[in-house]
Amino acid sequence: MAQDELSAATARPALGPREQALWTAQLRAEELFSAVVDGGMLRAGVFESELSEEIRVLARQRFGIRRHWHRHVVRSGPNTVLTYYDDPPDRRLAADDVVYLDFGPVFAGWEADLGRTYVLGADPRKHELVADIGAAFERGQALFEAEPDLTAGALYDYVAGIATGCGWSFGAGTAGHIIDGFPHDRDPDPGGRYSIRSGNPMLLRAPFDDGRPRHWILEIHFVDRERGFGGFLEELLTVRGPR
Repeated sequence: MAQDELSAATARPALGPREQALWTAQLRAEELFSAVVDGGMLRAGVFESELSEEIRVLARQRFGIRRHWHRHVVRSGPNTVLTYYDDPPDRRLAADDVVYLDFGPVFAGWEADLGRTYVLGADPRKHELVADIGAAFERGQALFEAEPDLTAGALYDYVAGIATGCGWSFGAGTAGHIIDGFPHDRDPDPGGRYSIRSGNPMLLRAPFDDGRPRHWILEIHFVDRERGFGGFLEELLTVRGPR
């Protein structure tokens, strides 16, 4: 499908109560991340573990967040090529690092899942990485909006192909998952039907058995394996409301 066709997104209907709750949770998570950046918390010399704890305290004190539905992830430098499931040694942030944050705060019983990447220095390729993962997310979301019968597998292959076209590798075997009220329904199928991964035939718009719509997070993870850094971005794929 041509890019101009993908960009011609259909008009979005008003959000229902569940969708509004998920969107509000995302906006609040974005506020948390903005507070981290504006507060100068991303700085050389701090350990990843220390920064994670500082963000947890900020989330509790300023935003009233007492529950996170998944563990906090702070990755810097060579650790940014790794995925959520890896457990690398703790390291100090360096002056020219790429840093990504992945947090899952729960707001009023609804899950947010937000990932963002930041560059501490002026390396142009690292800044290009941040721009590329943002553009890839937008293209993936445009494809979802334009293709009513889009499958999880087709979306994975699409965003992984964008990585290759930009000179990156796609950093993970999945590119997203379902999101809902806390705790969201867990997939009893070891085949991973509820993840965005190559070969998954599940329609992204297929509802739950009770008729509720499924909502999905899209994850973009591009890496430069030769130079040893990567970038990660994730947020709601299936819900978009006013800011």
